[in-house]
Amino acid sequence: MSYRVGGELLRELGYSLQANAKTLEGSSHPDRNAQFEYLNTQVQTALAKRWPVISVDAKKKELVGPYRNGGREWHVQGKPEKVNVHDFPDPQLGKAIPYGIYDVGRNLGWVTVGCDHDTASFAVASIRQWWTQMGSRLYKKPKPLLLCADSGGSNGYRVRLWKVELQELADTLGVAVTVCHLPPGTSKWNKIEHRLFSHISLNWRGRPLISHEVIVALIGATTTQTGLRVEAVLDRRTYPTRVEVTDEQLSQVQLRSHSFHGEWNYSILPKASKTVR
Repeated sequence: MSYRVGGELLRELGYSLQANAKTLEGSSHPDRNAQFEYLNTQVQTALAKRWPVISVDAKKKELVGPYRNGGREWHVQGKPEKVNVHDFPDPQLGKAIPYGIYDVGRNLGWVTVGCDHDTASFAVASIRQWWTQMGSRLYKKPKPLLLCADSGGSNGYRVRLWKVELQELADTLGVAVTVCHLPPGTSKWNKIEHRLFSHISLNWRGRPLISHEVIVALIGATTTQTGLRVEAVLDRRTYPTRVEVTDEQLSQVQLRSHSFHGEWNYSILPKASKTVR
């Protein structure tokens, strides 16, 4: 029997050629929906008080150099931009690590492009840089800050260094920093994914990310018809991995767990006011 006859028989039986469909999410936490409702209540309350609400996350790491980037852009017919046939990282250029902060109330984005490692120290340094260079212009004086973050990664709720670094941030700003994590396995619902990162990917589609400076420029040029504006900076500092946080260091964090799922929802109070501009 030929392959054509086989295909015809399969079509008669109701079969067709189909790609994989990303629909399996695995088991979900029983309080998944309740956590979404709690997080939404916290966001709406903070926005009503004109407090800053930011959605944070690290975008996918990108190879730096003449590598293929998904999508297409206009070129003279038959003259596409040439890129490497392989995707082996360039040891000199390395990778780019975009860490994003999306201001939910003002539809503004900030991205710090790192060159080293995606650690909790890098994540909080990016948030601090956002406040220093953007947030402080929008909010004339420090106000309680609400962070919406994924449950895993450098800003995961189990990461000790994340909480220690947030304590330093709270001390610097002189205000409480509240964190509400999305339930495990729901990172695609984080607002930053579809309100910032998706537009960045669309803006640089088909363009080789040949240098960190090009990446910063392309991110900073991202806009939408709904008014999104983005600022981006390059961070060449090093962020060591495997930094151990002792029990004593963790005990110094002024952490106040909320009554509902305190592991996902908590506030870190400042020890002293050291407000920066």
